[in-house]
Amino acid sequence: MTFPPTDFLDLTQTAHSELFVDIANVWEALSKIALYLAKNLRPANHGTLIGTPYVGDNVFIGRGTKIEHGATIKGPAWIGENCEIRSGAYIRENVIAGDNCVLGNSCEFKNSILFNGVQVPHFNYVGDSILGYKTHLGAGVILSNVRLDQKNISISTENGRIDTALRKFGAILGDHAEAGCNAVLNPGSILGRNSLVYPGAQWRGFLPANSIAKIKEVVEVVERR
Repeated sequence: MTFPPTDFLDLTQTAHSELFVDIANVWEALSKIALYLAKNLRPANHGTLIGTPYVGDNVFIGRGTKIEHGATIKGPAWIGENCEIRSGAYIRENVIAGDNCVLGNSCEFKNSILFNGVQVPHFNYVGDSILGYKTHLGAGVILSNVRLDQKNISISTENGRIDTALRKFGAILGDHAEAGCNAVLNPGSILGRNSLVYPGAQWRGFLPANSIAKIKEVVEVVERR
């Protein structure tokens, strides 16, 4: 079983589709980000700085993008056009964001690719992950990227497990996928297009396209004495 990029991602919705050429599985693009940026990134700021955010030397910012006071873009990073980089955002090494993205308050990003229209607005961690076109993370969603035992991350499927050969790998979210508030996607999680993970869920493995991962919680109401 393979996970081709085009099964999850509309490659016309990124200016960096070269990252997905000649790979069998979508997560293989993660190991190509650093070299791609080293080869292609030309630092420039065509956006607007509001107050005094920190922007490193090895950063490209597209036209119409606004970077609020208190944001940090360490770089290398390539930020597209008409994005919102909100106060408290921490953008670390090797991050690529498309156009019309929101990288929000108290959110941390590293070694990740965000396609156009991605919204990561509040208290999120996005490490070693790929977020497809118009994906959305609710407040507090964590894309965990390292196993507790530090071993290679594998993908759980109905046909068995696939070793990714990666020690750090968070999640793949296909186009229009969403994770509700305070959900945790464990290392190696893959969400198909238009899929949804319920708020507060702990998810691991492959969620097919057009599916919902629900949790059922029993709440008991008793008299207060």
